[in-house]
Amino acid sequence: MAGSLKTEAIVLRTLRYGEADRILHLYTPNRGRIGAIAKGVRRARSRFGGRLEPFFRLNLVLYEGRSDLLTVTSAETVAPHARLREHVRALDAAARAADAVGRLFDTPDPNPAVYHLLANELALLDADPARHATQGNQLAFRLKLLLAAGLAPQLGGCAVCGEREHLSAFSGAAGGVVCGACEGAGFPLSEAAHTFMVEALGHSLAEAPTADDLALRQVERAILETAEHHAHLRLRPALSR
Repeated sequence: MAGSLKTEAIVLRTLRYGEADRILHLYTPNRGRIGAIAKGVRRARSRFGGRLEPFFRLNLVLYEGRSDLLTVTSAETVAPHARLREHVRALDAAARAADAVGRLFDTPDPNPAVYHLLANELALLDADPARHATQGNQLAFRLKLLLAAGLAPQLGGCAVCGEREHLSAFSGAAGGVVCGACEGAGFPLSEAAHTFMVEALGHSLAEAPTADDLALRQVERAILETAEHHAHLRLRPALSR
């Protein structure tokens, strides 16, 4: 049914369309991922100014007609995240976070927890780019996304046989850590990598744990393989250390 929709939204990405318009990929708390068109936004005197850009958090009024794309009729800034745009690593981290959300949650199903997780990640990157634009932060964010998607890896016991000791490997296909007897199904996972994943899921993003390079590489491989096997998609790699 045609009508207006008021919602908060985070701009995941934008695409030029025609001579002056722009297509927006948005993530909202109660409508999930949606697409919208901002008409005339690329004109010098556009009433939207520069606020319809990636990583802006906005209050929007959208017109919902017969098209799959909603039309932006009003936009007010909630958080511009201007500081992260001045820091190359933070900007890259924001792009990878938004891309991960767009890939894992690409439907209009509501998921307020994902919206607020992304909003929190962008706020951290904006508040202290040097501290939070790290590989550890990004991997912690992705682990929380997997949890929100119902894909969190099993970490408390072997995902194959249930054994709770000698957890020495990880299997994306099995969906978690595996013991020495079942490790043929996975790749070696250090104790530091295992600890990182447990702590990342148990703490806030602001308290994301740290680990050495080897552990972080193993954690990233665990995340990528989990997404590939169980969500059937490939996530972009996180920033390197």
